[in-house]
Amino acid sequence: MVKTTKTKTYNTETATVVKKVTSGFYGDPAGYEETMFLTPEGDYFLYTNGGEASPYKAEKITAYAKAKAEAWIQNN
Repeated sequence: MVKTTKTKTYNTETATVVKKVTSGFYGDPAGYEETMFLTPEGDYFLYTNGGEASPYKAEKITAYAKAKAEAWIQNN
């Protein structure tokens, strides 16, 4: 997945996975995944996706500041 803002591009194909958290199983309507990525430029972003009954009903990329990303990594 790719998301482009005015100044940055976040791409799950070219970024490195830092940490991945899953809940449920494949096909579970309440299941979801959260994956923290680090771009080659040093930017963090969180990719989320899930089933219809999950908190993440559609694919989404959210930019994270380094401190917030590090806190997410420690807490998950």
